[in-house]
Formats: sequence, C-alpha cells, structure tokens
Amino acid sequence: MLDHSGFVVTDLAVARRFYDAIAKPLGLMTADNGDQAFMLGRSPTEYPYLWIGTLRPSYWVEGSRAGINQMHFAFRADSAAAVDAFHEAALAAGGRDNGPPGPRDGVKDYYGAFVLDPDGNNIEACFRG
Repeated sequence: MLDHSGFVVTDLAVARRFYDAIAKPLGLMTADNGDQAFMLGRSPTEYPYLWIGTLRPSYWVEGSRAGINQMHFAFRADSAAAVDAFHEAALAAGGRDNGPPGPRDGVKDYYGAFVLDPDGNNIEACFRG
C-alpha cells in the first residue's frame, strides 16, 4: 500500500547517525540517495522506503521547515526484544525518549516504544504478538 514517504531534516549527518542506529534492530538498512539525502528500507531497490534529506521539497507550502510538522512513523519489529534494541539504539544515537518500551493500553498484544529523532519526529517500533 505504501510506496514511499519522507521528511526533511536540519542536519543530514546527525539524522544519518540516528537512522543507521535504529535500522539494524528493525532489519532495515540505509542507503545514499545523492549527497543531500538517504533512504531507509529493506534494500536500496525495494519499496516501501523512507526518504530523509535536507532538500526543500517542491510541494512544501511557504513557511515550511524541518520539524515544523511533526511526523510519526511506526516500524514493525520482529519481537519485543527488537523493540527494546530499537529504543536503546535510538537513545544512544541522540534520540529522546517519548514512551519507553512496553505494552500499550487498549491494543491487544501490542508492544511498542516511542522516540523523538534529532528533529523532533516521533519514531515508533512496535511488535504485535
């Protein structure tokens, strides 16, 4: 259903360090997409992927900037342990806790963790047992 999504960041090196760190526990990888962007996904040629870069998108309205509209992305994890590893890697790479790993009220067999990336986007990893 999803082909791709993306968002703009203020510092590509800081973002790359963060997303490189959280990719591994989720079975994902990052790949260069020019000198001002990279992709996050299962492979450089597989869809869906997440585009992350510093280029100003042509569709932005006047006044838009990185972090002005907080994004939320939930990545599927293979286990609760992978969610824990995601959270730990994110914090070590400059992310901020936005909800520690654990079950979520109101959703059966759901285990998730939330972090804010360096630009304040809410990034989640979740496991549905």
